[in-house]
Formats: sequence, C-alpha cells, structure tokens
Amino acid sequence: MSILTFFFFFFYLIALIHGSIVLSCNPIDRDSLLSFHHQISSSPPLNWSSSSSADCCQWEGVSCTGDGLLRRVTSLWLPERSIAGAITDFSFLANLSFLSYLSLSGNRISGAFPSPFPHSIKILDLSSNRFNGTVDSLSLRRRGLNLIAFNISNNSFSGAIPSSICSASPFLETLDFSMNQFTGRIYHGLGECSQLQILRAGFNSLSGWLPNDLYSIRALKEISLCNNQFSGSIDGRITLFSNLTILELHVNEFTGEIPNNIGLLSKLEQLQFHTNSFNGTLPHSLTDLSNLNTLLLRNNHFAGEISVLDFSKLQKLQAIDLGNNTFTGKVPDSLCLCRSLTALRLAYNKLTGEIPPCMSSLKSLSHFSISDNYLSNVAGALKILRHCENLAVLFMSRCFSEEPMPDDNDLLNLSGFENLQILTLGGCKLEGRIPFWISKLRRIKVLNLSYNKISGPIPKWLGNMPSMFVLNLTKNFLTGDLPYEITLLPSLISDNTSSDLSHLALPFLFDSLQYNRLFNLPRGLKVGNNSLSGNIPEEIGRLKLLRVLDLSNNNFDGGIPRQLSGLVNLERLDMSGNRLSGKIPESLTELNFLSYFNVANNDLEGEIPRKGQFDTFTADDFEGNPKLCGYLLRRNCTITGQDNNNNVGNQDNNNVDTNEEEEEENEGSWYNVPFGLGYFVGLFAVTISLLLINGSRISFRK
Repeated sequence: MSILTFFFFFFYLIALIHGSIVLSCNPIDRDSLLSFHHQISSSPPLNWSSSSSADCCQWEGVSCTGDGLLRRVTSLWLPERSIAGAITDFSFLANLSFLSYLSLSGNRISGAFPSPFPHSIKILDLSSNRFNGTVDSLSLRRRGLNLIAFNISNNSFSGAIPSSICSASPFLETLDFSMNQFTGRIYHGLGECSQLQILRAGFNSLSGWLPNDLYSIRALKEISLCNNQFSGSIDGRITLFSNLTILELHVNEFTGEIPNNIGLLSKLEQLQFHTNSFNGTLPHSLTDLSNLNTLLLRNNHFAGEISVLDFSKLQKLQAIDLGNNTFTGKVPDSLCLCRSLTALRLAYNKLTGEIPPCMSSLKSLSHFSISDNYLSNVAGALKILRHCENLAVLFMSRCFSEEPMPDDNDLLNLSGFENLQILTLGGCKLEGRIPFWISKLRRIKVLNLSYNKISGPIPKWLGNMPSMFVLNLTKNFLTGDLPYEITLLPSLISDNTSSDLSHLALPFLFDSLQYNRLFNLPRGLKVGNNSLSGNIPEEIGRLKLLRVLDLSNNNFDGGIPRQLSGLVNLERLDMSGNRLSGKIPESLTELNFLSYFNVANNDLEGEIPRKGQFDTFTADDFEGNPKLCGYLLRRNCTITGQDNNNNVGNQDNNNVDTNEEEEEENEGSWYNVPFGLGYFVGLFAVTISLLLINGSRISFRK
C-alpha cells in the first residue's frame, strides 16, 4: 500500500469518526428526554429510541445546536401530538440546561406546574392540557430570567395569578393565563413587565379592580380579561396604551362610564365591553377609532340619543352591537356610511322612527337585529332591507305595533332576500294573513310570526319550503286544520342543511340559550294558542328531526296518533288545552329524549303509560282529564269491556304547547328545562334499558 493510499484511508476514517460525533447529542440531554418519554404515551408513538447510540437531535420534536460533543437540545416542540400521561417528575427539564423553546400544547398531559425548569427557557407553552394546582411563583422568580412568552391557558390551574413573574422576567412579551380556575385579585407586579405586549387572563374567577401598575405598561397591544368578576370603573389612564389593538373586558362587573378620551387609542381594532354594568352616554371620541372593526357594547346601562354620534369615520367597522341598553332617538343615518358593516344589532333599546332608506346601500350586511324597539312602517323596512343582498339574519320582533302584515301588493313582485335564512316578526300584533311573498324565501330556515293577529288558514305552501326547520306561528288567530303539507317539510325529515350560516356574525338567544351557530338550533313546529281544529295528522310522525312540537290551546279533536313515536329526537311535546280523546298511545314511551310532555285539559281516558320518560312526568301534565287514571293521578283504573280495546292511538298523538312567546332573541325562557337535557335523560334511559335487556330478556323497542 502506498503512502498516499494510507493517508487517504486514514483521513477518511477520521472523517467518519468526526461525522459520528457531530451526529450525536449530549448524553445528559438524551437521558433527560427519555425520562420524559417514560412518563407519557402518544399515538402514534414518538420515534424516540432508548439506544445509547441514538442521536436525540434527530428525534421528532427535538432540535439542537452546536457541534460535536457540544451539540445540545435547545427546543422540545410537540404541540397537538396526542400525548397523554401524568408527569410526576420534572427533573428532566432542569437537566436540559440549553433548552430555550418548550411547547407541549394541545395534548392530554396532567400533573402540577413543572418545576424547576432551566434558566435558558424563553418560550414555555403548556396550553390546552390537564395541568392543575397552583403555579410555583418562587420557581418563576428564580428561573424565569429569559422568558419571552409564557402560556398556560386552558388548563385547571388555581389560586392567584403569579404577578411576581414579572420581577424576574423583564423581557416577557406574552402572558396567557386564560381558561383556568384562578381566583382573587391580580396583585401588584405586572407593571414590571415593561415589554409586555399580550396579557390574557379571561375565563377565570378573578375579581377586584384592575391593578394600578397595569397602566404603566405602554407596550401592551392586547388586553383580554373577559369572563371574570372584575369590578370598578375603567381608569382614564387606559388611553396611555397607544399601541393597543384589542381590548376585551366583556362579561365582568365593571361600572361607570367609558372614558371621554377613549378615541386616543388610535390603533384599537376590537373593543368589547359587553355584559357589564357600564352606564352614561357614549363619548363622541368613540367614533374617532378609525381602525375599529369590532364594537360590542350590548347588555349594559348605556343611554342617550344614539343618532347624535357620527359613525361615518368608522370605515373599517364590521360588527357593532349596541343591543340591550336604553338608547333613544332614531337609527343613525351615519351607520349607512360604514361600508364594511356585516353585523348590526340595535335590539332592546328605545329607538323610534323608521328604518333609514340609506341602509339599502349596506351590501355587506348579513346580520341585522332591531327587535324590541318602537319603530313604524314594517312594509317600508322590508322594502329597504331587501336591497341588502347578503342579508341572512333579520330580527324585527316586537319592533312594530298593530300594523298590517306586509302583503303581496307590497313585496310579491319585488326581488331581494335571496340569502335570508332567519326572519322574525314575532310580537308585533301585525294584522292580516300569512302572505304568499314569504314562499319566495327559498333559503329561509327560521320563520317566526308568533304573537301577532294573523288570521285565516295555515297556507299549504309552507310545507314546500326546502330549508325551513323552525316554524313559529304561536298565538295568532289561525283557523282550519293543520295542513298535511306541513308534514312534508324536507329539513325536518332529513338533514339537508348546508354550512352557509354555520357561524353567525353575532350570537342570538333562543329560549334563553345563546347560539353562535344556526345548524344546532333545536328544530321546532309551534302552532299553539290558535283556533286550529280537526285531527292531528298521523303523517307528522315522519318529521324525525323535530325536537319541539307545540299544538297546545287549539281545538284539535280525535285521538293522539301512535305514529308520533316516529319523532325519535323529540324533546318537548305539548297538546294541552284541546279536545283530544281516547287513550295515550303506549308507543310514546319509546320517545327516549322526551323531557317535557303535557296533555292537560283534554278528554283523554284510560291508564297513563308507564316506562321510559313517562316515569319522569308529573300529575300536572295530565290534569283536566277526568277519565285518565293511573299511579300519577292516584286514581285506580277499572277494567271494563270497553277498556279491552287495546288498539288505542292508531290516529292519536300529542304535541308541544306554550303560553309564552318563544323568540330567538328573547331573554325569557319558554320552558323551564333547557334544550339538550332531554338528550341526556334519554341517553340514560336507553343505557338502563339495554342493561335490562341483557339481564332479564325484557324486550324494548328503541
């Protein structure tokens, strides 16, 4: 072998050895990571090997820096990796002495706050896990010198917010304590985080006034302290946050007025003060916030004439909610100049006058709520709003009073409302008949004409509305029978809903529950408190997606159709106050989600069925039927020759009743039991029944 060849192979061997050194991680780091790995599980498993020759720098979620033996772990980044386990030993963290970035967010890891952690840590993200207990503020003070971002949101931490973190972490830019179980006041200390840009502590149980030293942090861009019990007034020094873009203080107990110089927050994009106890008039400087896109002030005690404010400078405004206050005056014309407006809510105020004609220029408007005011000219309002081509949600209940129902002469030959999906005109005492122009609203899903003075029959064409799954005609003067065509409503037979309105621009209330999406709204047919007559059509049993059925306080006669047992999702059924006769069909016990049932004040007879949800009802649900008997009424049933006819209910069944207005935005409750409870009770009943089937061979039809 020549000398040249020898040196070639020598240097090649050195290169291989050197390469193996470069590809190796520090043994202390590898052992520390394996200590963590032994305490958790994941699916699919992490590609971490316990071999002593394994290079941990090549492992999933691990990053290193340096060369040769100095190659150290600097990042452990495993968000949303389906990691689970209870970590009881966090000593591995302290041994990762070069670790700068740690993210375990979006997993199912439990245990106490990790302590100690290395001095080198800059970003610590443990959000959306199952950590609990108090946060070790002593550890934060000792080892948080280099912290830039600290996120422990969406866990179960408790105790006080560790404000002292700022005394040892002067470089902190992000603090996120939201969605935990923190209590008490925020104590002095946050002011030492002079570079803090984001402060989030919403969805806890924090209370008291905002800490004074908070106002000294001039770098703040976001303050989110919503859904707590903070109180007191907003200090005028809040305008010193010249970089602030997001201010969320909603759902607290704040009082007082909005500072007069709020307009100095020139960069503000989102202002959410809703659901507090603020009062007074809105400062004129509020409309100087030219970068504002969201202004939510509902559910307060604001007052004054709203039309004196000039909203025209808010060209970027997309959503404004001034509902549930006591504003007076007219709908401001200047709102028409907010060309980007998609959602406008002025409901539950004391506004007067008419809808301004200029609102027809709001082409982006998709959500408009003006319910519970004192406006006039409902026909004119509809003629104007039909030009808002993207309008999908229109709430105008209890807004007009004792006017004629806009008829076909007003709207039949006019275009518009092609995208309308919710229309409410309830509680306006409108007179007339259900107009045919409504049949042109082919995308309508929710139609509320309740609490008016509408007369005549229920039109058969309502059964041809392809998307409608909530129809409320409660408390009118309707006559005739319940049309067979109503039993053909496609969206109550099969789920053909689209995602067009899956997220609403603003939330709305339905039976005292708040909804942000339309598709999970309880589907209902409500015709109670009218003068309808005839038999209940047995074909109504095909509406298997129906959750609420109200036929109460009419003149229905005949029996209760046994086919109502086909309403497998039904939660509420009220047929009280009619002229129904015969027996209560045994098949109704198969309605496993039924949480409300009322057949009081009819002419029913025989024994009240037992089994299933019927075991949860009370005697009040059956009162006013002297021929009924059974355990609930403490009235013994006497078997007669006529009672032997068990073919009961072949054309009888019951529906839901209400004496109060159900309105999508109504603060009141239509029922005492919330929607969804029936599903829980029903699921429990099904489970118990299946256990009985397996144990005792009792036959039970679901």
